[in-house]
Amino acid sequence: MDGHHLILGELDDFITGEIIKDTHDERYRQKIARLLVDRRGYFKSDIEPRKSLLVQAGDNRATIKIDFLIYLSGRLCMIIKYGPGSLVTRQRPVLAASRVVAPYQIPVAVVTNGEDAEILEGSSAKVLSRGLDSIPSRTELIKLTAGSNFNTIPAERTTMESRILYCYEVDDSCPCDEDICRL
Repeated sequence: MDGHHLILGELDDFITGEIIKDTHDERYRQKIARLLVDRRGYFKSDIEPRKSLLVQAGDNRATIKIDFLIYLSGRLCMIIKYGPGSLVTRQRPVLAASRVVAPYQIPVAVVTNGEDAEILEGSSAKVLSRGLDSIPSRTELIKLTAGSNFNTIPAERTTMESRILYCYEVDDSCPCDEDICRL
């Protein structure tokens, strides 16, 4: 057991087939991955799990993990961030990530605790829907993003969003969280 995170053994990652640590949080992530493929119609090749993202606040730098990035036609169209507990406290960091992980605004941002989800419009932060079953299907995401401009995020905005992400994900993290690497 590392820190206070209970390691239950190992499991095969549903998307990549890699052997990864089996934890309660990882079981929820795997549930979400199966939902995306089995019920929402995504191909495994549409999904990038566990994306490392460099965030910075002044001289402080760290890498964090983004749970799922969804690509359609070569464009990043949806970001999904898992975290246990309250969803409302996780809205701002997923929106910040949607403005840092790509050079353009990702149209759809999803925050989930594995039991519930909130689907947010990336540019406005408006809650589009709630519930795991309301995560857009592949067909729905194609329609949702058809009119998206994928507007470039100005460098100053990216810097501020990275600071926000650092504060939420790094400053407030548990010292034994292995998904965060302080640089």
